Amino acid sequence: SKQDAAPVNVRARVINATPQFDELTLRGRTENKRSLVVKSETTGRIIERPIERGDRVNTGDVLCRLADDDRTASLAEAQASLDQARIDYTGSLTLRERALLSESSVAQVKARVAAAEADVARRTLDLERAIIRAPFPALVEDVHVEIGDYVNPGAACVALVDMNPMLLIGQVSEKDVQQLRVGGQASGLLQDGRTVAGTVRFIGQQSDAATRTYPIEVEVPNPDFSLRSGITTQIVVPTATVMAQKVSPAVFALDDEGQIGVRTLNQRNEVEYHRVEVLRDDVDGVWVTGLPNVATVITVGQ
Repeated sequence: SKQDAAPVNVRARVINATPQFDELTLRGRTENKRSLVVKSETTGRIIERPIERGDRVNTGDVLCRLADDDRTASLAEAQASLDQARIDYTGSLTLRERALLSESSVAQVKARVAAAEADVARRTLDLERAIIRAPFPALVEDVHVEIGDYVNPGAACVALVDMNPMLLIGQVSEKDVQQLRVGGQASGLLQDGRTVAGTVRFIGQQSDAATRTYPIEVEVPNPDFSLRSGITTQIVVPTATVMAQKVSPAVFALDDEGQIGVRTLNQRNEVEYHRVEVLRDDVDGVWVTGLPNVATVITVGQ
């Protein structure tokens, strides 16, 4: 028969479980959302470039201005031709009502009005294209022209970098990708010690052939442009809520199979062993799962 073991004095502490996030930690980097080289859409000489490298610009700000040349005069000429065509068309309608002008003649005058309107639209657009503007709020990364340069359509003017929002880019394994969802919250610990928070905006549907991982993007607000692109970042994505307790690593014990566990006392003051899984480290302990929600953990004398 089994003999009772001699009682042993131990010190124990009751620890209640609390809801904690299970987390997935990925290694990644920051990356700006988009970059754009703004190019000229017309021909002319650069007479103004009010921005320099490192400047912040907003939508519509002037990046480069080309010489007007004859654009304003050409537009005025086209507008005058349109006004004359409209007067001729009004007169043709009056003559048609008096049966003094055929339908085909009226149609010809109407066609001249349409052609004049199109000419005004083209010349207006050409005049507008002489002023190259920022298409979105951005940081000026580089400038490609100086005052006095002559440019043709397609010539680069300014390189812009969209810094807000910033993206955290990482790779997630095929084992863990099912735990993530678009729209979920995430955070990033930057190499310089700063912490940022954002939202998962993209999870790839196709894995990398070499690594069998899926791309993930987290969108982080960056209104002051303080985050730079290319910074190494630890991305943390909460995946589930679990009940966990914070214990000291000193209470850990290994079973015969080398698995980590914690010894507790049951209601009869008998020692029990529970395998645990480490959820995450904290400054004053380790969060673990696998213990009863109310556990009397042996702290001294195991």
